Amino acid sequence: MRFFKSVTLTAAALCGPFLYGQSNNLTLEQATQVALQHNLSVVQAEAAIGSAHAAVMAAYGGYLPFISASGSWNRYATDQSSSTTTSLGGGTFVIPPSKNTINQFGTGINANWTLFDGLNRQGQVGQATSRSASTEESAVRTRQSIVYQTESAYLNILRNGELVKVADENLKRDSLQLERITESARVGASARADVYRQQSTVAADEFLLIQAQATFDKSRADLVDLVGLDVGADYTFNDPTISLDISTVQLDSTAALYRNFVDLEKRSLAARPDYKSAVETFNAASSSVMSARSTYFPSVVASAGYSLGTADALSDLANNKTLNWGLRVSWTLFDGFNTNANVQSAVANRRMAEIGVVQAERDIYDQLKKAMLDFDAGRKQYEVSQKGVTSATEDRKIAAEKYNLGAGTLLDLLTANAGLVQAQVNLVNSVYNYITAKKNLEFIIGERAY
Repeated sequence: MRFFKSVTLTAAALCGPFLYGQSNNLTLEQATQVALQHNLSVVQAEAAIGSAHAAVMAAYGGYLPFISASGSWNRYATDQSSSTTTSLGGGTFVIPPSKNTINQFGTGINANWTLFDGLNRQGQVGQATSRSASTEESAVRTRQSIVYQTESAYLNILRNGELVKVADENLKRDSLQLERITESARVGASARADVYRQQSTVAADEFLLIQAQATFDKSRADLVDLVGLDVGADYTFNDPTISLDISTVQLDSTAALYRNFVDLEKRSLAARPDYKSAVETFNAASSSVMSARSTYFPSVVASAGYSLGTADALSDLANNKTLNWGLRVSWTLFDGFNTNANVQSAVANRRMAEIGVVQAERDIYDQLKKAMLDFDAGRKQYEVSQKGVTSATEDRKIAAEKYNLGAGTLLDLLTANAGLVQAQVNLVNSVYNYITAKKNLEFIIGERAY
């Protein structure tokens, strides 16, 4: 309960300005910090760590003696009626009625200490320690995952916002062209069919703008839900550190950091928390084999006790003292092959955990290779899309001038305009694809700590 109160208070302190309207804008850094404090997956992972630490303490407790204390009080009341009895000489005796009450008090303390249990305690400590380490690494990976999801969702919002701007600019451009064509047709300089065609184009532009705006709004709601804020509140997302203009120097310097695949493999294996978690799971499985084999060995337990007792008054309790101690050795010589079955099961689990480590290593290599390919493709797409926007802008400008002078057709203008829109969309997508690919590569390597 204390843990959840702490999380709630921390999240409230961090999210307070957004919840109470002091500031409705979230930067990328603010969004990630809110997610780390407020996302339920992170909260659950942190709670699991506390449970794992308690299991480690309990495992070490097996090396300590078990001590118990007890106390008792019993009262016995005897009520015997009169009776007669005959002696050997033939005489008859009358035994008068009697009443007797006895109080019995007792107290004591006992201790049992396992001196040897076939290395079962070592196995239990090994399991608990490895599982605790695995849980901690899983929590680290959970935080990394939530940060990457938040970054991807935030960048998706910025992407969709830029696409809304592209759609809006295209609508304004086509609407202005419609006014020119309408005026030209009114004076007989253009065909009436051109007006209808441009009106159809403007209607399609309006449809695309509405669609882009809806996608933008839904992406904002997705991020707000992911970081754990109120979905019903209104937030803006603007981060001046994220720019659509990436210089060649930035591209080259970033590419140099992620060029050596072999080096990135080593860095990933050394840093990835989920790989470390798989290794610790294997270590825990190895320790479970030791625990399973412990039944093959004898166990040695030392015991001692001290007690006080009396059948009279409580004040006389110390008059009757008993001290005992001893050593017990037990050895299961045959248990119907249950120990063998437990050992074989533990060995099989260890083998599966070992396979899990190998699979985790392969997954890292595969993810790293794909991430590098996406990163390289993102860079090339950005460079190509920049050239595409420059060419499409000039093409559209020339097509508009020709049409206005009567030297070109409306179809040529519409084609050039469609090419410009697509080039702008490609540029927006390429920028955020590149940034997202870089974030994904960082996530795959797993070196970032939160």
